[in-house]
Amino acid sequence: MKLIYIANIRVPTEKAHGLQIFHMLEAFGAHARADVQLWAARRVNTPELRSVTDPFAHYGVDRTFRLRLLPTLDLLWLVPGRADLLAKAVFTLQWVTFTLAALIALVGERADVIYTRDALIVLAASLVTPRRALAYEPHTVPEGRIGRALQRAAVRRAGAIIPVTRRLADDLLPLGADPARLYVAHDGIRAARFADLPTREMARAQLGWPDAVFIVGYVGRLHTMNMDKGVSTLLEAVLHAEGTALALVGGPAEGADALRRTWIERGGDPAHFFNAGQVAPAAVPLYLRAFDACAMVLPFTPHFAYYASPLKLFEYMAAGGAIVASDFPSFREVLKDGVSALLVPPSDVPVLAAAIRRLRDDPALRARIGTAAQAEAMAHYTWHARAAAILAHIERQRG
Repeated sequence: MKLIYIANIRVPTEKAHGLQIFHMLEAFGAHARADVQLWAARRVNTPELRSVTDPFAHYGVDRTFRLRLLPTLDLLWLVPGRADLLAKAVFTLQWVTFTLAALIALVGERADVIYTRDALIVLAASLVTPRRALAYEPHTVPEGRIGRALQRAAVRRAGAIIPVTRRLADDLLPLGADPARLYVAHDGIRAARFADLPTREMARAQLGWPDAVFIVGYVGRLHTMNMDKGVSTLLEAVLHAEGTALALVGGPAEGADALRRTWIERGGDPAHFFNAGQVAPAAVPLYLRAFDACAMVLPFTPHFAYYASPLKLFEYMAAGGAIVASDFPSFREVLKDGVSALLVPPSDVPVLAAAIRRLRDDPALRARIGTAAQAEAMAHYTWHARAAAILAHIERQRG
């Protein structure tokens, strides 16, 4: 089988989709035992990631697939962080030129499967690729008219559709998706990353963190698309759980610095605020093992509540941490309240603080839900299991 995954991403990227794509392609390559390729964009990277010379080593994956960088007109580095019309125009230019480059590269290619998360790529590829060879993995339902129109066309042209939550699958049906072509595949973990994990005490010794304090940790970007990911709410709740520490692993640095200032202004002990910054993916399990509780308390948005399948959720599970998370339908597809996590209403500081205190004061509860979550992740949510199921679904659609 020859499978080409087309993704308009920087390689590497600090965003979670880069990790998801590299780990899925490693699993595809291991299962397909054939020619698996990633076609990504030749884009200007961030200063922090320009020094990465081997993206395979950066993401900790085996070379079971090949990487090809396609040309694109990338001027996004000229307008970082801007949300005005100029930034949107520059983004659209980059997006369209990458899609054209992918379309040109596909002419003459004989691939069994063209796989993408991008509706526009589906439409472009459908001009030169039969429907049975198109696999589309949507991660949301766009709110805008143009985005929704593109997705409506994509789900009608793709031979296999792989949404990441059941609610997302349901919401694709009114857009014209054929139920027979849908297969729900939540995200997952690379099991090898979580083999032979250190104990909590060993992890803290390596990081230089104190052993006595109860630490609630968060891993990932502090904001996405200019939206807070609940870290401010988490900070307030930890401050209300007396004697508890907060640990952040991620960025951007200016966001973490602002949270530290807020922590101190609100009376938090500076020694109980740990900021690791952005770390290599291979180091993440070590930090997760150093946490007493793992937090994922996103605010309510339709995307978070119904369509999100965050990598951190499955990595929290695989590390055996006691998870406290927002009570969303998308999370309930994976977690069970009181069994593998404590689920709390989004943006409710008093209830979240009470959940943190409950975990702090009940070591048996922490151990029980952490063990249950870890067993669930290893049994059902590995990339290899996901890749095998997706490839089987694609083969069924190919006839």
